[in-house]
Amino acid sequence: MPKFLIIRFSSIGDIIQCMNIISGIKQHFPESEIHWIARKDMSSFLAIDQRIDKIWAFDKNKGLKGLLQMADDLKNEHFDYIYDAHSNIRSHILRLKLLPWWKKGPHFTLRSKQRWKRFLLFKLGINHFDWPFRGTESYRRPLQKWQITCFPNTYRDWYFPEGYPSRLDPYITSDTITLVPSANWEMKRWPVEHWKKLVALLPEYHFLILAGPTDTFCEDIRSVAPERVINLAGRTNLLESCYLVYRSHIVVSADTGFMHAADLFRIPTLALIGPTAFGFPSGPSAEILAVSLPCRPCTKDGRGKCKQAVYQRCMVEVTPEQVARRIRHLHPFSHR
Repeated sequence: MPKFLIIRFSSIGDIIQCMNIISGIKQHFPESEIHWIARKDMSSFLAIDQRIDKIWAFDKNKGLKGLLQMADDLKNEHFDYIYDAHSNIRSHILRLKLLPWWKKGPHFTLRSKQRWKRFLLFKLGINHFDWPFRGTESYRRPLQKWQITCFPNTYRDWYFPEGYPSRLDPYITSDTITLVPSANWEMKRWPVEHWKKLVALLPEYHFLILAGPTDTFCEDIRSVAPERVINLAGRTNLLESCYLVYRSHIVVSADTGFMHAADLFRIPTLALIGPTAFGFPSGPSAEILAVSLPCRPCTKDGRGKCKQAVYQRCMVEVTPEQVARRIRHLHPFSHR
């Protein structure tokens, strides 16, 4: 029985996009045993896929000493295949420990970050990446080395701990739309005024807001129609938020981990894509709403400064009216 180790520490959006490879491994190696190492604060999401046999949760607060200790523990597992899907300092340290150069070790493959292409794109404005860039495909491609080329979308039985439905299900009604107005970096957020107008344009719908505890602007969105908007910012943990995404009828989000979760779950998704290069969804249920500008993309993750006279023009010009039309098309209101 072949034994696999997948190394992807963060971020949650990248972890979710990388999870698409599980079906390919299981298709090619049905009896395989799969382990995954991720950062402790992001590892809970992996538990929803029961095809992953063991999750190694790395506590970044333990630093290099903790990483070396975990590397020793991983070494004792005697993996047959190791996939470095992160390619950062931590993953390179693991590689040195698990793949000693002086003796034959496990089969190894690496997802390259193509740093030269990134330099050309973000420093010189020359784009040699696929456009739109599909993160899911970039995680699949290195597995061709092991003849893993087929990734069937057959896994639907996502597992969430018992008790989730009783507490969270009432938040999702037949006329509820899930909004994800937050993102790690402001540049890739849809303007708050747009979210507020979207709520006003759809008086027949209810809305559920998912965000973090510091996203106080979500209360401004709720104030437009407090009787129709539930603001759960900071009130759910990662796994709970992902469960609500899983139960959603439509998710409206910019380039965020929850958008990629909706894409993974095949939930109808309106992806508001602006300055970022690598945040495009991949599945058939996701629709990209974007504005064609010569400056796009200008950042890999939302960091940096906007050079347009109209700040965030690439996000501003995706209008609430446009999003409202797509919502009504995808999920016509009914009195069920």
